[in-house]
Amino acid sequence: MTRERDEGDAPFDFRRTFGEFYDFSSPDVRLSDDFDPEQRVATTAAGYGSIWEPGFRGMVSAHHAVDDGPHVIASHDLAASTLTFVARITMPDGATDIRSTTSLVWRRTPGGWRIVREHNSTKVLPAGDLPAVLQQA
Repeated sequence: MTRERDEGDAPFDFRRTFGEFYDFSSPDVRLSDDFDPEQRVATTAAGYGSIWEPGFRGMVSAHHAVDDGPHVIASHDLAASTLTFVARITMPDGATDIRSTTSLVWRRTPGGWRIVREHNSTKVLPAGDLPAVLQQA
């Protein structure tokens, strides 16, 4: 299981945590996640981070595990990937378990492969379902 946040961590900073994955300079970025209550589509990686930073700052912890994938198709300068992950997000008032399917488009840059498109489709899992999924992951 991978951790994005543990109790007592420094305030969440999207760029510090995920900066190696996203293209922060591309004008072609489109990033969205239906777990966002406002269903926003960010046109910059920094804008996507600003969607998640307030929520992460309020979290006690956030941990995830890849349940399926990644499945990748790559060509010279673009690649597409899909994966499914499960996560437990713990807030001061309790935990929420989710399963998310992620579709990404990556572009080759001088600094390496970076995400320019992302869409996550997320489902909240019934209480008690996450441990079984993690045993299979």
